[in-house]
Amino acid sequence: MNRSDFLKTSALAGATLITDPIQVRAFIARKPAQKYRTAVVGAGWWGGNILRAAVQAGESKIVALCDVDTRQLKKTSDELSKLTSDTPKLYRDYREMLVAEKPEIVIVATPDHWHPLIAIAAMQAGAHVYVEKPISHTINEGKAMVKTARKTGKICQVGMHRRVSPHNVSGMEFLKSGKVGKIGMARAFVHYAGGAGQPTPDAEAPQEMDWNMWCGPAPLRAYNPAMHPRSWRNFLNYANGTLGDWGIHWMDQILWWTEEKHPRKVYSTGGRSIKQDSSDAPDHQVATFEFEDFTAVWEHRTFAGNNAEKTHPQQAVGVYFYGTEGTFHMGWLDGWTFYPADSKKPPIHQDAQLDKPDDQNIALLWVNFLDSIKTNKLPVCDIEIGHRSTNMALLGMLSMKLGRSVAWDGQQVPNDPEANKLLSRAYRGEWQYPV
Repeated sequence: MNRSDFLKTSALAGATLITDPIQVRAFIARKPAQKYRTAVVGAGWWGGNILRAAVQAGESKIVALCDVDTRQLKKTSDELSKLTSDTPKLYRDYREMLVAEKPEIVIVATPDHWHPLIAIAAMQAGAHVYVEKPISHTINEGKAMVKTARKTGKICQVGMHRRVSPHNVSGMEFLKSGKVGKIGMARAFVHYAGGAGQPTPDAEAPQEMDWNMWCGPAPLRAYNPAMHPRSWRNFLNYANGTLGDWGIHWMDQILWWTEEKHPRKVYSTGGRSIKQDSSDAPDHQVATFEFEDFTAVWEHRTFAGNNAEKTHPQQAVGVYFYGTEGTFHMGWLDGWTFYPADSKKPPIHQDAQLDKPDDQNIALLWVNFLDSIKTNKLPVCDIEIGHRSTNMALLGMLSMKLGRSVAWDGQQVPNDPEANKLLSRAYRGEWQYPV
């Protein structure tokens, strides 16, 4: 008996337990499981990566793609047609899309300054949300996102996929086992080579793009080709530089390890010693985070990369945890390595297991997202977790802007009206800052 015959026979055997002929026919011709109506807002490179994971998981019907740039809409739509027979409708305004399509899942993969409004609107419209990190551009936006998730009861997963990457999970187990000893300091870092660059003149926005909508609640400035589609992260009205981009992942690794939920004091300094391009984010930055039981340090540099600093042939990134029994490096492409304090003991290493083509583990995080929706249990990277990790980066940027250290009680900067003003910012035009 071949597999097909076996399945038919098994189905009929089960159906004989049902006496109603209508029920028998329904059993034999039962429909596949219902798929979630899924939409993506921000249909560029990264939104496409998340969308691919959603399609491959097999539990989504892609009903809509939304982006202010029709070129990105077309590219992602064409690529999607190779993966599924779904024919999503194309939108340029997420508000129209939410009303017309009533999605059950919304992926938010826009530039950072749009994350809060879209995620909040999606949850209020009845959708579960997968939002990219950092969750917000300012701290109080993040508070509103957490509040909305709890009020609506919707699952809100943040795209910090290192929470599920196999080597990060096993590395965290190693750290928490006590094998590194008592850890008194952690140093997170991202160092990449680069030069001064040169300014890019402003220009007319492409006809295919709604530049006013791209800027949205943030300040409206002249379009610059250096910003779109991927370099906006180094323009501070729309993102928070390397600390707000790369730093989120490594700040999250530190918070994952410790039982403390936030630092109590932060000081950061940095600037633009080398860069001469059109961006305005610091090309180097150091931030110190004082916790109750340890100190964490962040440092990045986008110039003068050299082989002496690389933790992998292609990069120097990660977190060093310094303990009484040795030093532990949590990396990316290179997995993790523990260097015992006793020189007679060999290092312990775990290779990374990463999905291609982008060496990330989005698919695993998406599966966890779906499981959370089904069980109504908080996901592995719940919005509140993403909020705390985002806050560390935003506090570092806040301190650098002020030029001094700031205290932090988990909600505000105590007795510091000047600093607390920077927890929010004015929105432009019709857009209302979320509460």
